Amino acid sequence: MNSKISGGVKVSVESFYQSKYSDPSNGEFMFAYKITIENVNDFPVKLLSRHWKIYDSNGTMKEVEGEGVVGVQPVIAPGKLYQYISGCNLKTEIGKMHGNYLLENMNNNKKFIVAVPAFSLVVPFKLN
Repeated sequence: MNSKISGGVKVSVESFYQSKYSDPSNGEFMFAYKITIENVNDFPVKLLSRHWKIYDSNGTMKEVEGEGVVGVQPVIAPGKLYQYISGCNLKTEIGKMHGNYLLENMNNNKKFIVAVPAFSLVVPFKLN
């Protein structure tokens, strides 16, 4: 698990290869990732948007931006956490992702950016 704290928010990531949704013979590799966002501030925060950079081992990079995560803009109270699972597909067996979230301090409406640590997307047999 990769973790990083920025802006008083801890973001942890675990990734998983999804073999039953992949088709290696056609260059389709599906990965899931579980994100845990923990608010260690003394004020509530709202996750407004996300920005991802996704790389494969062919050197291709794609960017994904959008409101919230998995269709919601969660409010996370001090000392609480929010978890979600999402996914992405690659054309190669190995890749990586990183990005950031735009959050809002619910006490003063100030917006700030929180980093999501880089994490690997690797088909398990490549780790041997």
